[in-house]
Amino acid sequence: MSCFSDETAVMRRAIELARQGIGFVEPNPPVGAVIVDDDLNLVGEGWHQKFGGPHAEVHALEQAGDSARGASLFVTLEPCCHAGKTPACSKAVINAGLKRVVVAVSDPAEHVNGGGIRELRDAGIEVEVGLLKEDSALLAAPFLKLMTTGKPFVHAKWAMSLDGKIASRARHSQWISNERSREIVHELRGRMDGILVGSMTAKLDDPLLTARPAGPRTATRIVLDRDLILSTTSQLMQTANEVPVLIATTQAAIDERGKLYESLGAELLPISYLDERLRHLNLDQLLQELGRREMTNLLVEGGGSLLGDFFDHNFIDELHVFLAPKLIGGHQAVTPIGGTGLEQVPNVNQFVTQETELLGSDIYWHGMLETDWWREFREGEMG
Repeated sequence: MSCFSDETAVMRRAIELARQGIGFVEPNPPVGAVIVDDDLNLVGEGWHQKFGGPHAEVHALEQAGDSARGASLFVTLEPCCHAGKTPACSKAVINAGLKRVVVAVSDPAEHVNGGGIRELRDAGIEVEVGLLKEDSALLAAPFLKLMTTGKPFVHAKWAMSLDGKIASRARHSQWISNERSREIVHELRGRMDGILVGSMTAKLDDPLLTARPAGPRTATRIVLDRDLILSTTSQLMQTANEVPVLIATTQAAIDERGKLYESLGAELLPISYLDERLRHLNLDQLLQELGRREMTNLLVEGGGSLLGDFFDHNFIDELHVFLAPKLIGGHQAVTPIGGTGLEQVPNVNQFVTQETELLGSDIYWHGMLETDWWREFREGEMG
């Protein structure tokens, strides 16, 4: 039997367990739960393993059995209080006879939103909220964003040379990063709900945009293509009946030649112009629609113009950057983020998290930005 050094260590174990559900549970959140006795001896533990399956608390209670009575539950997110695909966890906790529940973060979903905590307290269970709240909130950030804004959590990814280029002046971009970096990209794709590229990237690179080998999720491949220039012989269109393809375009383009794309298996989504003069499609409208479809994680793979539009509108939540020991040069070579950009260099760190990994000769840098929605959530939830 394991014994924890303190209550923080118990919650850290719950967070560690929760991570195992990433990619398998969306649009639900990854959640971990640990049950301990008064001496912090492990009684039971579990995590939400797959969408539609038992929640973390249920797995932990099953492992604990009768030993759960009079014990304490540590859980990364507020227990649900509604019956959906599974029974309400709050009821299971009450029926198990637990005396105390320590919750890291309350659940902002409309069908929970403090209801689980109230039910537990009304049943005479001691409830504490806030232990390792930021660590747990970061873990559940994609779910929290979807619940509070109605939009998916946006990951931006690119591979670039040492001089900051993602393609040469001739728009050649293949093989900037090494094989290990490409493996990480496929792992990333395998836990996404959607992968988005611009029409020029789709035209020049002819990407397949699938995870190889397949991951726990199959992402919808999305092309932002206002004029419907995507080739019908592209890899995307030739595999549209095997893996979903969604083309965000204008109603005019759909009326003119949309039937051909639909006959090949693609879905066409009409998007209005944010600026008709500049012919910029409304990215916020696109994100709201993807959120309505319960897409939790969206990966934007480029190109530079699309990434620039996302950056200019503060839509990027997390970056995944692969830096390769290569030089490309040239004023006309493509940089990762186009658009308008900032007028001044920020004098503060823009990131909540940041991590660097050495992948052979490449460097993988990833981190979550200090976005408006995160700041508002943290101030509201964490004071």
